[in-house]
Amino acid sequence: MGETAGHHPPPPPQAAPPSLGLSRGPIWTPAEQLQQLQYCIHSNPPWPQALLLAFQHYIVMLGTTVLISSTLVPLMGGGHGDKGRVIQSLLFMSGLNTLLQTLFGTRLPTVMGPSAAFTLPVLSIINDYNDGSFTSEHDRFRHTIRTIQGSLIVSSFINIVLGYSGAWGNLARFFSPIVIVPFVCVVGLGLFMRGFPLLGNCVEIGLPMLVLLVICQQYLKRLHPKAHFIVERFALLFCIGVVWAFAAILTAAGAYNNVPEQTKLSCRTDRSYLLSSAPWIKVPYPFQWGTPIFRASHVFGMIGAALVTSAESTGTFIAASRFAGATAPPAHVLSRSIGLQVLSLSSLLHFLLFIYFSIFSHMQ
Repeated sequence: MGETAGHHPPPPPQAAPPSLGLSRGPIWTPAEQLQQLQYCIHSNPPWPQALLLAFQHYIVMLGTTVLISSTLVPLMGGGHGDKGRVIQSLLFMSGLNTLLQTLFGTRLPTVMGPSAAFTLPVLSIINDYNDGSFTSEHDRFRHTIRTIQGSLIVSSFINIVLGYSGAWGNLARFFSPIVIVPFVCVVGLGLFMRGFPLLGNCVEIGLPMLVLLVICQQYLKRLHPKAHFIVERFALLFCIGVVWAFAAILTAAGAYNNVPEQTKLSCRTDRSYLLSSAPWIKVPYPFQWGTPIFRASHVFGMIGAALVTSAESTGTFIAASRFAGATAPPAHVLSRSIGLQVLSLSSLLHFLLFIYFSIFSHMQ
């Protein structure tokens, strides 16, 4: 009795803690998790809500696509029909690249769309063909667009080598937040030079849109829990619907009948001519504007723009993984995504359709 009095039975065995590698949730530590996230990479919203959110993503990307095409296609000599077909090709290509990235690339919730980094190389090619040696503006458009396509095809091989050789993953180690955030911000702010002045052409439409969006995002969501749920997710769709209806009422009421032509183009809802000049269903076919034209003087600018879009996409992938509650993509995933992004764009799929702008990732 005396010998066993001081001994205690051994504690029961405790179960080992679950492995974080086997969990399907975010593996960030609790102090680093973003608590305001409503959905992470492993949680899916209901189908009706997912369809509305997807349409909202499409509307956000559509603005950049239409802005780029509306700015550059007229400078190339293209008409309303050419602009509509270019927008259709860009949207088709963006959707195809988005599917490839989400299925085989980084598998992150990013949307692929046209990059504004290619504006300067494209403008350089446009200026080279403004000598008036073409029989018509449409011929100049076709010649310019074929030259842009040839330059994109050649420049894409640089990124293919960097991506599939694994070199881009090694370079990505130097992309710290201090480096990549100012870089992406500077490139993105370049759109304000072309997009924001357009608001001044129609203040009565653009300014209410900005004010209404700020009010919905910052104040209306605090009124009621139901309002918070709707406004937090679908504020952009609500604002676009309200402002477009307001513009349609002004157009039908004749508010822009006696204004300059530039104001009509910016304010009226019936002056884009995209729906009337473009077919409802357009399937791109091989070399729809002719065979590509290759000129060495235009390739180097495209190579620089292709490298810029790769850095943009890398920063977006890292940010998307953080906001989705996932770990940062490793080096081999970044290399694969960059190689897939450019490979699917210019080396393989240029045989299926024409696209005059490169693709990079968006995160909305």
